[in-house]
Amino acid sequence: MGVSKIWKAAIFLGFLWLNLLFQSVVGRFVVEKNSLRVVSPDDIKGTYDSAIGNFGIPQYGGSLPGTVVYPKGNQKGCRNFDDSGISFKSKSGAMPTFVLVDRGDCFFALKVWNAQNAGAAAVLVADDVDERLITMDTPEADGSSAKYIENITIPSALIEKSFAEKLKKAVSAGEMVNVNLDWREAVPHPDDRVEYELWTSSNDECGFKCDMLMKYVKDFKGAAQILEKGGYTQFTPHYITWYCPQAFTVSKQCKSQCINHGRYCAPDPEQDFSTGYEGKDVVIENLRQLCVFKVANETKKPWVWWDYVTDFQIRCPMKEKKYNKECADAVIKSLGLDLRKIEKCMGDPNADEDNPVLKEEQNAQVGKGTRGDVTILPTLVVNNRQYRGKLEKGAVLKAICAGFEETTEPAVCLSDDVETNECRDNNGGCWQDKAANITACKDTFRGRVCECPVVDGVQFKGDGYSSCTASGPGRCKLNNGGCWHDTRDGHTYSACVDNEEGKCSCPPGFKGDGVKSCDDIDECKEKKACQCPECSCKNTWGSYECSCSGDLLYIRDHDTCISKRAREVKSAWAAVWAILIGLAMAGGGAYLVYKYRLRSYMDSEIRAIMAQYMPLDSQNEVPNHVSDERA
Repeated sequence: MGVSKIWKAAIFLGFLWLNLLFQSVVGRFVVEKNSLRVVSPDDIKGTYDSAIGNFGIPQYGGSLPGTVVYPKGNQKGCRNFDDSGISFKSKSGAMPTFVLVDRGDCFFALKVWNAQNAGAAAVLVADDVDERLITMDTPEADGSSAKYIENITIPSALIEKSFAEKLKKAVSAGEMVNVNLDWREAVPHPDDRVEYELWTSSNDECGFKCDMLMKYVKDFKGAAQILEKGGYTQFTPHYITWYCPQAFTVSKQCKSQCINHGRYCAPDPEQDFSTGYEGKDVVIENLRQLCVFKVANETKKPWVWWDYVTDFQIRCPMKEKKYNKECADAVIKSLGLDLRKIEKCMGDPNADEDNPVLKEEQNAQVGKGTRGDVTILPTLVVNNRQYRGKLEKGAVLKAICAGFEETTEPAVCLSDDVETNECRDNNGGCWQDKAANITACKDTFRGRVCECPVVDGVQFKGDGYSSCTASGPGRCKLNNGGCWHDTRDGHTYSACVDNEEGKCSCPPGFKGDGVKSCDDIDECKEKKACQCPECSCKNTWGSYECSCSGDLLYIRDHDTCISKRAREVKSAWAAVWAILIGLAMAGGGAYLVYKYRLRSYMDSEIRAIMAQYMPLDSQNEVPNHVSDERA
């Protein structure tokens, strides 16, 4: 390559970096934070900010307590702690160890990796200058760093220099420094749907980060589609592009990396302009994947994007020289998508005009609200907050689950490999009815809540911890509403009253609180029944029986005894009177019918006679009985 070409390439790359720098300065890079609360000692007790590391696995939706240790040697953590004979493994029953290390001399990720290997549960990195918190990012992956970056599984955070000095002073003085890293509010959780987006690229030849991204997409595909099909989430894919400086739009570099006359560019996959695929090939495939999502979304099946992306990775890799339109079209047809609609969406990459789809993507890169600019690939955004940590299925799923309003999480968030069911241990300390298998404990992603349940449409009311009582209509169907009940001699008695008040009241013949007991009332002993002189009383469970001596009969309503003959005579006279009253009513009815018929006949005769003597011109001839007889 000639000197002039080298200078041109250098100038182009310089302008490209200036372009990226300009976008970063104009926009905002938001540092995602979590809460670090110091429990002891009292003189530094309080809550402090810490910046979540962009590697490892933050415990989104949860918290982690621990004891801070500041090592006497290897305080920057750049060497293996085992070489110094230092171990941070917690003894049985002891709190986890948080290792405090100083910033400098090596990558953040290497410090965390060394501490993890020595048994640390988390790492706090002390800043070495007084400045605002920054995000600890992963280094450019090479052969050595890629091995440990992928295997970091503990959380880490950067803390301010002034706060770190307080921790060091307390540890040096022999104080027990207990802290709590809290990620429960790291992701907003306003409602029962999580909106998240992934900033990605179709480039599969960028080394460790590309490999990590491809693996994540394949692994997360199943969970993503379950969440999307169930309406629990709204996912949107995004792709970063840059523009070429105006002065270089006709250069070879711009033409090979950009489409639409330098408006949308991507780095050369191999970082070599003379071989392999070009940056514009990546831009065109990114555009195709955006249009696949848009067309799939129009058919109410946005989750098909995951099928296309994973299939394209498998069937059309750059290494096999299949990263092209023909292979992509084959994948599209196999998924039943409308190829013509996708091509129309993509437009003409050679046109000297804006592409609406890619223009919208460039606008979306600029931070809005609480979200900063997107400048790192890959980047995951959950409920408008940028995710920090390892791009791995389990870790990402925790972050998404942390975005749900409590008690609205889907089942996938409550599986054993995502969170611990706190209702399993002593029912979470909540109320329960073991006999009816009813509990007030509700397992959530961030813990558990004690809320009285709704069972078969019946609402239980109470504090959820010590009591829950069924209330409202239908409550007696569920375990008798928590009231006393018993069955004897084939008869069931219950103190449950099916009303809104939800009270328990012993039934007639019983007395008690209605909840734990209802005792039989002895009506005979308490002189509440069978009080007539001829009566004899016998108590039964829940009632009583009265009888009379001789041929007397007991009348319960009047609590008295009468003879059988008197009852028969009374019944006979009652029958006679009933017959007489019936005959009288029948006679009266017949008389009324007779009067009505007679009156009707007389009226007819009178009208006929008057019609003969006083005829009307407009009146038709009225027939009468007299004329009938004459005829």
